[in-house]
Amino acid sequence: MGKSFNWAVLGVGVIANELAAALQKSGKNLYSVGNRTHEKAVAFAEKYGITKVYEEIDGIFADENVDIVYITSPHNTHYKFIKKALENGKHVLAEKSITLNSRELDEMISLAAEKNLVLAEAMTVWHMPIYKELWKKLEDGDFGKVQMITMNFGSFKDYDMQNRFFNMHLAGGALLDIGVYALSVVRSFMRENPTEILSQWIPSPTGSDEFATILLKNSSGQMATAALSMHSKQPKRAMISCEKGYIEIPEYPRADKAIFVDAETGETREFSAGKREDALFYEVTDMEKAIESGEVEVMKLDKSKDVMDIMTTLRKNWKLRYPGEKF
Repeated sequence: MGKSFNWAVLGVGVIANELAAALQKSGKNLYSVGNRTHEKAVAFAEKYGITKVYEEIDGIFADENVDIVYITSPHNTHYKFIKKALENGKHVLAEKSITLNSRELDEMISLAAEKNLVLAEAMTVWHMPIYKELWKKLEDGDFGKVQMITMNFGSFKDYDMQNRFFNMHLAGGALLDIGVYALSVVRSFMRENPTEILSQWIPSPTGSDEFATILLKNSSGQMATAALSMHSKQPKRAMISCEKGYIEIPEYPRADKAIFVDAETGETREFSAGKREDALFYEVTDMEKAIESGEVEVMKLDKSKDVMDIMTTLRKNWKLRYPGEKF
């Protein structure tokens, strides 16, 4: 039986509910909850049988019984909350995107190392069993070298310029909200991070990135394209073209199946692993494993950093800076 960790969640939205359910699936329960609106935290605690609710968010960081803080608040709050958690000796799992930019992430990586704590991004791609199976098959040479990757992700969000999808004060935009998934898949199948980055983008009325097309290339000659949209529906589809055929991954953010099409025969093989509804369970399991065993590579923070570097480069090229942001 492994160590029992006390999880605290910051925020009470969709992800927080999934986290509570994932822990209960593991036979555990959230230890505590904090939220900007105290009444919502109380209601959340009652729903999941959580005994501890903080009057103020900072109570999470001051509580010596908290082992791991899961941060589910908007992107632009992550940096300050991660910093407080690490400074108070807490391991941190933060929703994507983990920070706004590379400067913030580099600072937090250094702080986590200094404090000997695990810091990670709650990116489902790193933890879903289907990806682990595909990466292993690639490593074993089953598909040959990855040559080209094509990614699509488009949401149709109403033009409510106050919601987080377009609101610059909440770090809205396609790149940090959905592009991070596409780029994480790209990075996971590339041998090394892209060094050549080209793009086009169209801003929304608020100045956030509403549409973007991205072209990437690395020193191994692998290429990728990503098409992102916040006001135009697209399939969440990944296509990884290899020497021996191509892999299609439908609904890739929480994929549980993939199809390989043989380049010569056209024959298809379907792979299934895990369940999409257990995405948070896989994240929680890997996080606890990383802390208990010291196998921190399972959390793929190095890959999260690579993705953040790509996104920061893109926004610098676009001259897209959020209010008060320092690159």
